[in-house]
Amino acid sequence: MTQTAATTTDAPIRALVVDDSEDDAFLLKAELAQRGVAIDYRRVDSELDMAAALAADDWDLVISDHNMPGFDALAALEVLKRSGRDLPFILHSGHISDQLAISAMYDGVHDVIPKGQYERMVPVIERELRGAAARRAVRQADDRIQQLSYFDKLSKLPNQNLFCTKVSDWLDGALQRGRAVRGALFVIDIDRFLRVNASFGYESGNDIICQISVRLLEVLQSDVVLARLGGDEFGVFVPGIGERASAEVFARWISKVFEAPFMKDGIELFLTPSIGIALVPVDGTQVYDLLMNAETASAQVKRRGGNGFRFYDRTMNAASAERVALEADLRHAVERDELFLEFQPVLEAASGRIVSAEALVRWNHPRLGRVPPDRFIAIADETGLIVEIGDWVLNEAARRCHAWHEAGFTDMNVSVNVSAMQFGQPRLLESVRDTLARTGLRPGCLMLEITESSLMQDAESTAGMLRALRNMGVRISVDDFGTGYSSLSYLKRFPIDVIKIDKSFVRDLCTDEEDAAIVRAIIALAHSMRRSTIAEGVETEAQIELLKRERCEYFQGYYYGRPMAFAQLLERLESQDAPVA
Repeated sequence: MTQTAATTTDAPIRALVVDDSEDDAFLLKAELAQRGVAIDYRRVDSELDMAAALAADDWDLVISDHNMPGFDALAALEVLKRSGRDLPFILHSGHISDQLAISAMYDGVHDVIPKGQYERMVPVIERELRGAAARRAVRQADDRIQQLSYFDKLSKLPNQNLFCTKVSDWLDGALQRGRAVRGALFVIDIDRFLRVNASFGYESGNDIICQISVRLLEVLQSDVVLARLGGDEFGVFVPGIGERASAEVFARWISKVFEAPFMKDGIELFLTPSIGIALVPVDGTQVYDLLMNAETASAQVKRRGGNGFRFYDRTMNAASAERVALEADLRHAVERDELFLEFQPVLEAASGRIVSAEALVRWNHPRLGRVPPDRFIAIADETGLIVEIGDWVLNEAARRCHAWHEAGFTDMNVSVNVSAMQFGQPRLLESVRDTLARTGLRPGCLMLEITESSLMQDAESTAGMLRALRNMGVRISVDDFGTGYSSLSYLKRFPIDVIKIDKSFVRDLCTDEEDAAIVRAIIALAHSMRRSTIAEGVETEAQIELLKRERCEYFQGYYYGRPMAFAQLLERLESQDAPVA
């Protein structure tokens, strides 16, 4: 606290008086009070008592006599220094030489006031209290700067800067001591965390991050370095772990943190981690190498569906470099005219005629040749390129369908897959509207295929988006039905035209009774709600016969044709309408 003579109504100054005379201490208090400076004091006269007083209470300043039996002002100053307290120290003595006074000032005494000169004492106290307050403000500012620089504001955990500093210090210290350096660095990435933000808002996401931080703190020992690296990513460094088996046990221990649901407004949220592991010294002895390698391993886990852990190995860097190069090339694929469409026919069960086709994007890389979709679609999704590519696919598919109409096949429809990222953006409506206007395609001939999981990310926004698309006349199908939520309630709420039965159920339809039962249930459900069904992955006559018995309306699969070029499908359309000789 800071008091001055002008603030006599403030709480008294707390002074630690070092003096062997109680009378002198009381006189000091009385004289200062007459001059408008109120003090509460405690008198001490030995090193032990002074150290105890400094440890027990907060003080504003120290006023010390010089000559006391077995104790003097310079010894008292040393006690103050050892305590770590930054308090003004005023030497108040009747017997001290000028040379000793100057020497004391050099040692750290703030001022020297001869006993009895109380008028001079008042401005010195005011000055030194102001100085102490200024130094305290500077320390608080420094502490705040350090807090912002080294600690995460949300979780209060160390941030990446402090994490790297602590790990580096430990690694350097171990190397300097000549000991075997062993440790493990774990990167924990929360799977599909963006869904929490998208569904419940960023405040809820922040609350979940704090819950995760608390759980990790509870299970990790004090010698472990834990940090929030940023976003939904945490870092853990465990000194001493040198074997994969021990690191694996620790990774499983971390995974247990996520077994119980996280609660938000009474709702249970289940989250899973993707954990990457880098070992010291096998995967590096510098913190940034270890961190990069663990992040690479974590990304591998996430690309494989998450909810697991993986150790770093050197082949991952080669794969990552290839992935980066592929991403760079993909960014120019549209403008360089490297993308093209293939179409897989959809046949009507009753007539056996091709009535529609699913548009599938392909990439003809100038150096690598045809790149499989499972290699570049995932990259497009992660980087956001899927939005630009999706716009191109939509426009090209509509243009090709209109070309079938101009060739005389006016009943042909085309279906286009819409990614979760595309579907979550309002510009999808504008893109569809512009495409229909640009190509002249009738809205009812365009069907957008959306996966179950995409539909359920935000039910309210989904319903609004689907209604807007239906108002344009565009048709909607649920792709991969049965592999996601399979909720009857959303089928009833959402304006859906077609349900596509996932090929995983159709594949073993004739040999697996459970799959057959699921297919029958999906078809019956669709019919009860006046929706049509398309069976994907049809490859055998036996599958066709069974699906016909259950009154599935449309078939799609290799039995009727693999994805093919526009011209090839046009030939198929022409041949099915050719007169029989």
